[in-house]
Amino acid sequence: MSMNLVTLLYLVASVCFIQALKGLSHPTTSIRGNVFGMAGMAIAVLTTGALILKLAGGQPLGLAYVLGGLVVGGGIGTVMAQRVEMTKMPELVAFMHSMIGLAAVCIAVAAVAEPHAFAIAARGEPIPGGNRIELALGCFIGAVTFSGSVIAFGKLGGKYKFRLFQGAPVTFAGQHWLNLALGLAAAFFIFGFWHSQSWTDFLLITALGFTLGVLLIIPIGGADMPVVVSMLNSYSGWAAAGIGFSLNNSMLIIAGSLVGSSGAILSYIMCKAMNRSFFNVILGGFGAEAGAAAVDAQQRNVRSGSADDAAFILGNAESVIIVPGYGLAVARAQHAVKELAQKLIERGVTVRYAIHPVAGRMPGHMNVLLAEAEVPYDQVHEMEDINAEFGQTDVAIILGANDVVNPAALQKGSAIYGMPILEAYKARTVIVNKRSMAAGYAGLDNELFYMDKTMMVFGDAKKVVEDMVKAIE
Repeated sequence: MSMNLVTLLYLVASVCFIQALKGLSHPTTSIRGNVFGMAGMAIAVLTTGALILKLAGGQPLGLAYVLGGLVVGGGIGTVMAQRVEMTKMPELVAFMHSMIGLAAVCIAVAAVAEPHAFAIAARGEPIPGGNRIELALGCFIGAVTFSGSVIAFGKLGGKYKFRLFQGAPVTFAGQHWLNLALGLAAAFFIFGFWHSQSWTDFLLITALGFTLGVLLIIPIGGADMPVVVSMLNSYSGWAAAGIGFSLNNSMLIIAGSLVGSSGAILSYIMCKAMNRSFFNVILGGFGAEAGAAAVDAQQRNVRSGSADDAAFILGNAESVIIVPGYGLAVARAQHAVKELAQKLIERGVTVRYAIHPVAGRMPGHMNVLLAEAEVPYDQVHEMEDINAEFGQTDVAIILGANDVVNPAALQKGSAIYGMPILEAYKARTVIVNKRSMAAGYAGLDNELFYMDKTMMVFGDAKKVVEDMVKAIE
């Protein structure tokens, strides 16, 4: 295979990736976007495999390595995709980010060890200065991405006893100064590697990257994990792009740049949605005191009702807005919710869904859940489009959401002050389904639950909604 053909195929794959991003920008074109993405990746992988064989001189052992990698990696990915539950999707995304970071580190190490094998330098010749910087940066960012994603994976899972994997932030005196010192040290050793190509400098860069990745993520609480996921997504892209420059691989450069830039843009959007500073996210210096107990939540009176009571209210309404949250994902109640909405629509009720940008544990979590249940796209509305409608809505039914509807965001001094929320409290009647009165990720009591207009319906979201459907029938 000639290099001209390799370049052409990489260009075709890059166009596919661009079309994939364009398609994924809207639910109605998301399937087409996924098809473009898969096609682009298939072209890129096969072309890279052929290129590796060419560099290896067409040796059978080289072919065995390439095919082995494709079979093992593809098999693991297929099994994980089939087995993963929708509630575990954020952890899977964090795991994938960690693998991208680790791959960047491994490639950088191999390139430094044998640069001639990657056509970076002739055998016995030093690596060019520009390539040294690219390899060092790619390895450093990859190490940060790997260790940071591992911590994010643990925090998203929320089931590990290890302190760093728990949702509450881990902070200590001088934390930011330590991060700054480690960053400056990494810059110093990158300069040293550029100057002397010393293995000592390179290994120290790698170690600092792994350490800094942990320190950047541990002070971030569980409530802010959606931003962390998109931030690590951006980091993984820049790591791949850095390695691509070193290997003179246009495919890695383009794909990494697309992932890095789109992840950065998404992180910025998430920060606006949560009233966070974008630069604080990058530096790991934000995060509410997640995990704090809600003060006196169990001692205050709430108005509670049954699924039958809720069904009666919904059946007599003219307009209903459904607010899905992580509790809906845990209960896998999206199909039951669609059935409930359909029953209400058949009775002449106007039904819409309100989606907060950071509802769930990763960006777009609720959109994916509703799409899985084949909820019509024209019924699903983003926060900025639906907020003005709550004041004219008869019933807002909140299923497993907490922080994204908490009016505490309007109160100065609150840990989530300034965070845009779904204004469900403006609806004439509010129905809230939760398992208990436990606080959300931000650890704050929710005044919405204690309003006179609010009725709490406790229990598993799927069972409660199914009981509502039966009562409406």
